[in-house]
Amino acid sequence: MKNTILGLALCSVVISCSNVNQDNKPSSKAEAGYTKDFEVAAEEFGDLQALRYEIPGFTDLSTKQKELCYYLYEAALCGRDMIYDQKSKYGIYMRKVLENMYGTYTGDKTTAEWKQFQEYCGRFWFSSGNHHHYGNEKFIPACSWAYFESVYKASNVGAMPSLDLKENEMAFVKKTFYDLSFEPKCVDLRSGIDNVKASSNNFYEGVTLKEVEDFYAKKPTAGNAPSWGLNSKTMKENGVIVEKIWKSGGMYGAAIDKICGWLDKAITVAENDKQKQALVLLAKYYRSGDLKDFDDYSIAWVQDVDSRVDVVNGFIEVYLDAIGKKGSFESTVSIRDEETTKKIKTIAENAQWFEDNSPLDPAHKKKEVKGITAKAITVVVESGDAAPSTPIGINLPNADWIRKDHGSKSVSLSNIVHSYNVQSAKKGTLDEFGWNDEVKNRIKEHGALASDLHTDMHECIGHASGQINPGVETTDKTLKNYASCLEEARADLVGLYYIMDKKLVEIGVMPSLEVGKAEYDSYIMNGLMTQLTRLQLGDEIEEAHMRNRQLNAKWAYEMGKKDNVISFEKRDGKTFVKVNDYQKLRILFGQLLKEIQRIKSEGDFKAGQALVETFGVKVDQTLHKEILERYSKLGLKPYRGFIQPKLIPVMDGNKIVDVKVEYPTSFFSQMMEYGKKYGYLPVKN
Repeated sequence: MKNTILGLALCSVVISCSNVNQDNKPSSKAEAGYTKDFEVAAEEFGDLQALRYEIPGFTDLSTKQKELCYYLYEAALCGRDMIYDQKSKYGIYMRKVLENMYGTYTGDKTTAEWKQFQEYCGRFWFSSGNHHHYGNEKFIPACSWAYFESVYKASNVGAMPSLDLKENEMAFVKKTFYDLSFEPKCVDLRSGIDNVKASSNNFYEGVTLKEVEDFYAKKPTAGNAPSWGLNSKTMKENGVIVEKIWKSGGMYGAAIDKICGWLDKAITVAENDKQKQALVLLAKYYRSGDLKDFDDYSIAWVQDVDSRVDVVNGFIEVYLDAIGKKGSFESTVSIRDEETTKKIKTIAENAQWFEDNSPLDPAHKKKEVKGITAKAITVVVESGDAAPSTPIGINLPNADWIRKDHGSKSVSLSNIVHSYNVQSAKKGTLDEFGWNDEVKNRIKEHGALASDLHTDMHECIGHASGQINPGVETTDKTLKNYASCLEEARADLVGLYYIMDKKLVEIGVMPSLEVGKAEYDSYIMNGLMTQLTRLQLGDEIEEAHMRNRQLNAKWAYEMGKKDNVISFEKRDGKTFVKVNDYQKLRILFGQLLKEIQRIKSEGDFKAGQALVETFGVKVDQTLHKEILERYSKLGLKPYRGFIQPKLIPVMDGNKIVDVKVEYPTSFFSQMMEYGKKYGYLPVKN
């Protein structure tokens, strides 16, 4: 995808980047189909809050469509093991250890240390491993090792998984769970290091960054070359670099076979021939592992614009790979939100106007913007790298040549945004960090629509805009570990530039430029201040979306100093950020957009590196300390994710006659249920 992921703030995605305004603002989404008293909030643990979402419109589907949803729901969840293994070669092993301890320990569960152990389990499941889902740093249990060991030994030891290690099993358990020097970072994006060796994910083994680059440099790149490396682990065998392909009969084959079995069922109830063809090609790709088959599937998927039910399933986003080659498993099953689709469809219909009138160098603009299909969707289930922490916007396929020649799909996840807005309206950070009543009231009145529009523009127009110069390689080769950040910054800037354009008023998607001002207030506040609540004091920014937001905001602040476009203000000993000139800020956003597009189009690594390292990484520690102290008094959790709805088929013999939806209330219970039902892979893959 290019994923738009929900950013903290009062403030304001891809998968991808984000800037959804989520605090103290009413939702702009239609309320039809939502239950008035549905409780969105569930458990809280660590720095996390589990939420719930409804599936409005599901009961209106035909029996055949519900059956299709159910098969795709099962296919999504069958891939769950893979994300644990992708994040660490010991990920499934660790998860099974925790599941056994949590599920079979019969000792006292009222003690403080048990609560600490329980919190660790929640954090582990939320992050699909023991590296923070956002910051990528390793975290360890708050309970002592002595207590952890005692629970381990008092659990069903006979059911504990084994890796057949040369070292003592208990010593290895201690190392994996408690040693911060062992696999310290899932993704390490620091400059000047071997990012492949420093990252502890399971995409590479026994190879260096240079060896990986040399290996893939030999792959043909002319014409419509596939995304080499997207669906494989790269490692050495007998001194020779090889790829372990994720496919039926290959690495992850047991889980992929289950996915294919459910896809085969889904094919029999497809809504139309185009959807059927896309599903056939997806199953073919999973069985062959051939990336040409994945491209064929992606093209067929883009061309299916009429189906009400849709699915993303595969190795998609490359954020977990420091050099942007390997796709992490994810799946999103959805149904089209007919009413909310009208707005984003209007934006898509004007895509050529936005391209023609952008501040880009003419050589970097697309002469013909093709096939942007835009819609709002109601999520049915998410899994893998899309859950529990979810995007709020999606734009696919990621291959630039497919987007250029065949088009793309851009979607907004309307029921996910609805739940965020419902929960955020109850308590937020706007009153603490908003500069004055004018700013706060504008965000309260227009913030939800502003963030929706920015997300829609980011996904629908941003990722689909611009083009790479002829002969320039793809960004994973040219921009390397900065590619994801720069792409999200570029798409964000498209949304920021146009949200202050009267064109959006003229086409009827927003009432006035006050909406754009609300987004500028929120985005600058988030990029320069409130997103820092997600960092520990002393840390620099490494996550691509956070880097993107600070890069855009800080560059605009620094470049606008002469004209006082943005200023930091003090009141009652507290720091605030203030936008002083919205039109000049728009001009600055346009200038930065032009430069980042140039960097992408020309493959200018040094310029891209300089932008990110100068403006996107460093943190003002004095300001950071103040923000953390102020935020800690609000009693809020900086991260949120979702418990998934549960689809239950109603059977008449072997025939599905209906599908019911349940909304579980316990994240912990769901994780234990998933571990038992969808644990198809061994602990060593």
